[in-house]
Amino acid sequence: MRHLITFSQDLLKQLLGKRPGESRLGDNLLLPQGDTLEAIVAQAKADGARFAILGIAEDLGPRANLGRGGSTNALEACLKWFVNLQANRFYDGKDCLLLGTLDCSDLHQGELDTETLRNRVAEVDDRVIALCTVLMEAEIEPIVIGGGHNNAYGMLMATRAAYGRPVAAVNLDPHSDFRPREGRHSGNGFSYAAASGALDHYHVLGLHELKNSEANLEQLTAFGGSWHSLQDIWVRREITLEEALRQIAKDLRATGLPVALELDVDAISNMPSSACTAAGVPLLDACHYVSYIAGHSPCAYLHLAEAAPVCHEAGLAAGMREVGQSLTELIYAYIQGRRSFCTV
Repeated sequence: MRHLITFSQDLLKQLLGKRPGESRLGDNLLLPQGDTLEAIVAQAKADGARFAILGIAEDLGPRANLGRGGSTNALEACLKWFVNLQANRFYDGKDCLLLGTLDCSDLHQGELDTETLRNRVAEVDDRVIALCTVLMEAEIEPIVIGGGHNNAYGMLMATRAAYGRPVAAVNLDPHSDFRPREGRHSGNGFSYAAASGALDHYHVLGLHELKNSEANLEQLTAFGGSWHSLQDIWVRREITLEEALRQIAKDLRATGLPVALELDVDAISNMPSSACTAAGVPLLDACHYVSYIAGHSPCAYLHLAEAAPVCHEAGLAAGMREVGQSLTELIYAYIQGRRSFCTV
């Protein structure tokens, strides 16, 4: 279990609030049991796990992309809120493994120029691939929180390894992250995955028309990628979000491939992130996106990238609160969507 810091009952007790007569998700969530990752996953599967929550504690990718850091503690922000949700008829948490955090602290050490950062991101890739492949091979869906959007590459590669097929991806993001393959960073996870053969179908929802270079758009078009822009839906109102989601889900299902559900939280208005935006998607629309795609396509995982509590304009405490509550709603939207997909 090198580089994986597993969650414990003691940590859960520190986070849980209690009122007489109430049950919280944290009372029911599965915790790691075993001395190896394989043993933990096998036991969790035997105990009924369908989902596994995993944090990635790194901000190397955004910094390697010449952006801001801070995306190291998104899961820490989220846990306090998620585990204290009420366990009731809507969801009780019994099919979710609270796995742990992929520790990358060793890769943050030393003098980190751009070339070194990009080399370190490639090392993070290897860790993500190794860990998430084991989960997916056991048919447990990772819900991955934090780190830069560079980790989409590792997630896509793990999906291909586990399913033995390439992947169809949809990404709510103002940026396509299809930048040139100039060394690994948060802006080129999808272009690297496409070049490797892991990514077969790619759609960007909410792409900002003026936050992607012409070279970037040309490269995405040459691959066969598609998009609905932020301006198409939320500014010019040429198509509704519901119409776009119906078409996206139909196209994803038509591929017959496992689906990667990606969300860069800098798509959400004023969300603390490495590239915070005032002109973004409302949080509830982001939740609807996650819920709809999870409920209407065969998702392999959910990836919520780039949340950076320290980047909140009111300071870290405010950032931890906003990131924590927002990610919690997105996680629940995914879980409920996936549970409804099983019954369709």
